[in-house]
Amino acid sequence: MIALEFRHVDVFSRRAFQGNGLVVVLDAEELSPELMQAVTREVRQFETAFLAGVDLDKRSAVLRIFTEDEELDFAGHPVLGAAAVLHGMLPDGQSDEQWALRVAHRTIDVRTSAGAHWVDVEMDQGVPQFGPTVVGARASAIQKALGLTRDHLHPALPMQVVSTGLDYLIVPVVSGLEQARICRPDFEALLQDVGAKFVYVLDPERPEGRTWDNAGRVEDVATGSAAGPAAGYLMRHHVRPDDKPVLLHQGQYIGRPSTIRVRPEPDGRLWVGGPVAPVATGRFQAETA
Repeated sequence: MIALEFRHVDVFSRRAFQGNGLVVVLDAEELSPELMQAVTREVRQFETAFLAGVDLDKRSAVLRIFTEDEELDFAGHPVLGAAAVLHGMLPDGQSDEQWALRVAHRTIDVRTSAGAHWVDVEMDQGVPQFGPTVVGARASAIQKALGLTRDHLHPALPMQVVSTGLDYLIVPVVSGLEQARICRPDFEALLQDVGAKFVYVLDPERPEGRTWDNAGRVEDVATGSAAGPAAGYLMRHHVRPDDKPVLLHQGQYIGRPSTIRVRPEPDGRLWVGGPVAPVATGRFQAETA
């Protein structure tokens, strides 16, 4: 039998049933990767977070993040949601706190502060790293694989790989965001060919974006790991100033409109965040063999 406590939160929302849902499993020290994968498939969220080694006195924990297909070295809304859950576990959760969350091979600094019925959270995603631009036949193949025409693409901005922990191919558009979709079964191979893990289709003027799992089965509601790269891209190409916050919109096409805040520091680091609302608490109880 397994008996695992969990918290369900909605990230990038001050209210339940909006934003990006996340299940955070507590006391995951003894769980195998296979069981974490099984739990993730059971709850059918875009990602699921597993906390281990929690030390509330030191404000630290180890975090593992799974999609239905694999474990990730980094993802945005699981980090924010897990930090909000940790904040809620403190005896006095009204103060401003700073956390060190170990995810794969990096430690992420996260700040939390209590709102009226939510927790405001932001994480240090570091300085964005800019990879190559994608042009020619490769750009044409990706455009077509997303169900877009050349007229949908932004005429002055390039496709480019940008990372703050995960490599995203930013695909800027002037129209067609509502019809964008992954429509080739080998889309992941196209991304690997240009050095990207995922795609982020971005309307720079709103700004608003969309992304999916690479099979195109599930659209993500609000993607914290893409928000840093997208905002960094907008700043680098002078669409947005590099000294003011960027509010990035996502999720309206699947009925969960969300807003992600990206705040630049003078040294180039980007802090990504927003509110996290509690939804439910519970316990997994199941036979595993």
